[in-house]
Amino acid sequence: MINEAEAATVRMIFERFVEVGSATALARTLAAEGVRTRRGRLVDKGFLYKLINNRVYIGDAVHKGTAYPGEHEAIITRALWDKVHGILRESPRMRAGRTRAATPALLKGLIFGPTGCAMTPTHTRRGDKLYRYYVSQSVLKRGADACPVGRVPAAEIEGAVVDQLRGLLRAPEVIVGTWRSARPKIDGLSEAEVRDALEGLDPLWDELFPAEQARVVQLLVERVEVGQEGVDIRLRIDGLARLVHELGGMADDPQRAA
Repeated sequence: MINEAEAATVRMIFERFVEVGSATALARTLAAEGVRTRRGRLVDKGFLYKLINNRVYIGDAVHKGTAYPGEHEAIITRALWDKVHGILRESPRMRAGRTRAATPALLKGLIFGPTGCAMTPTHTRRGDKLYRYYVSQSVLKRGADACPVGRVPAAEIEGAVVDQLRGLLRAPEVIVGTWRSARPKIDGLSEAEVRDALEGLDPLWDELFPAEQARVVQLLVERVEVGQEGVDIRLRIDGLARLVHELGGMADDPQRAA
């Protein structure tokens, strides 16, 4: 007999894997939300891989590595299973590249030109290729001469911002500022734990699906200013404190949470 609560959790994990596309990112999110296994342990990447490869959930029985139609009811549809396993057959980097063009602009609402006007994401298509840009609102309203930096290629500016962001997360002054911001919310938090959590984002970044990358950027970045001499980023220290909470898994331990 199907346990409906457990079946709902299984379906939720399959559906969210299709959205996120990364077991690493999904495991961190589910653990931060307090989702647990049947044995009461917080969900981790190993558990996720076992779950999404378990053919029992599509009504199959497996004997000595061979799957047969089972006599039990399926929990998820074959179509959902196929979507998940289509994603698994691609590398994280390939998945990110395939979906980035269809993902909402990474810097939407955050990027401003040298005149102080917001820059709006736009795109053009030439044949099968999609070219994305950020265009100054002043240029859209008053013409090309209204702003010295009227348009920037989206991939180029997004890459520059991400590179700067990854560097800033290792900067001592940012680590100390984040620690001071997070300390009142996380009892006993050490500066070393903050440093480890922020540095842990760097190797994780390339595994994140574009939608998850966009969420992190929106969480951490207050404003991006594009000038003729380069790009300046203003961080959200409160957002960094929240990220430490997530990356360190500290929210999962009631002894550590304020």
